[in-house]
Amino acid sequence: MNLANERIGALCERLKLARIASEWPSVAEETVQQERTLGDFLERVLTLECDARERRTREILLKLATLPAIKTLEAYDFAFASGAPKAQILELASLTFLQRAENLVLLGPSGVGKTHIASALALRATQAGIKTRFISAADLMLQLATARNQGRLKQYFNRAILGPKLLVVDELGYLPFGREEANLFFQVIAKRYEHSSTIVTSNLPFAQWASALADDATLTAALLDRLLHHAHIVSISGESYRMREKRKAGHMRLATDR
Repeated sequence: MNLANERIGALCERLKLARIASEWPSVAEETVQQERTLGDFLERVLTLECDARERRTREILLKLATLPAIKTLEAYDFAFASGAPKAQILELASLTFLQRAENLVLLGPSGVGKTHIASALALRATQAGIKTRFISAADLMLQLATARNQGRLKQYFNRAILGPKLLVVDELGYLPFGREEANLFFQVIAKRYEHSSTIVTSNLPFAQWASALADDATLTAALLDRLLHHAHIVSISGESYRMREKRKAGHMRLATDR
């Protein structure tokens, strides 16, 4: 019996069936005790192997997504963020917009939860087995410029821009782009257009996006045309959650309190 176990273990290793290798003896014993069939045994060990592989895939996808923090929609304070369209956001949580290669733009002032919502949707995507990447607009431009200067812009686009099914670009507009950076960002949106989904968060209304894109009205119009053609727009209003927490802790006072 020990020799048979060793041979089965070796075969599982060759076939990369790590979970079956560790679990089949106990499953076999349980099958005999409960007088189940060989078919039941096979189904059970294969299910265990599939579950383990799916879990490893989700773990790898989560690591590759480079999320700034683990956020969930369940933890989002809709009661405080009264300007957040709850029904629309929960509908987006089904991720059907990813299947249609549609985009999502989250607009609103600082602190209302745009990054939280984007991170939560990105987390759901990784859990659904979807390759995802989260990056700030500033870091994206830095990486694009570095790749261009090193002569590997095409490789970077193929791997980091076109590779993910979902790309999240956070905080567009906090730091204005120069002309070359604006052109690179236009390429990001244009190359992903109608192929994969992109989520963009910004504190600027669309009418002010040109100010973040080298004041190039023509480029901005062309970018918005592609970004918004198949897009969901979520506008969030309200007070900064972070500022509220500081006031609750006594670190800030409203002007009316003075």
